[in-house]
Amino acid sequence: MKINRSVPPATVVPVLVYPDVRAAVAFLITAFGFVERTRIGESHRAQMAVGDDGAVIVADVGGERRPPQPGGHSHLVRVRVDDVDAAFARASAHGAAVVEAPVDREYGERDCTLEDPFGHRWQFAEALADVAPEEFGNTTVSPWPTYQPGEPS
Repeated sequence: MKINRSVPPATVVPVLVYPDVRAAVAFLITAFGFVERTRIGESHRAQMAVGDDGAVIVADVGGERRPPQPGGHSHLVRVRVDDVDAAFARASAHGAAVVEAPVDREYGERDCTLEDPFGHRWQFAEALADVAPEEFGNTTVSPWPTYQPGEPS
C-alpha cells in the first residue's frame, strides 16, 4: 500500500457524520483520548488518530450525509484498548452516555458501550484471554494473522 501523508494510514477508516465537527473533535479528544491529526477547513472534516493504528474521520452534515437520529443506531465503532475500566471511567466522566457498563464476555474480552453526545455508539474492548472461537460454539473459517498491532503483517 502506498503512503499518503494527507490521509490516515489505517486500512479501514470509519467516516462519521456529526452536526458540529469542532464540538465532536473536542469531545473525542477529552472523553476518549483520540488525537486530532488533520483539520480540513474549520468545520468540514477532521482526521483523528485512535490508539496506535486506528483512525476516524469526523465529517460535517451535507448532501446525503446525516448524523444519527434519536431512537436507534446504524453502527457501532469498536476500539481496542489496554484498560476498559479506565476508558469507561474517562468517557463517562466527560459526558458519554452509558449504554452498557464493562462486562466480561465468554470469548475472552471485556467491553463496554457508550454513546457520544451526538448519537454515535462506541464500544471499548480489551482482551482478557486468548480464546478459540470453537470454545464458545463458533467456527474459525480463516484464522487471523498472529502479528501484533503496529507490526507489518
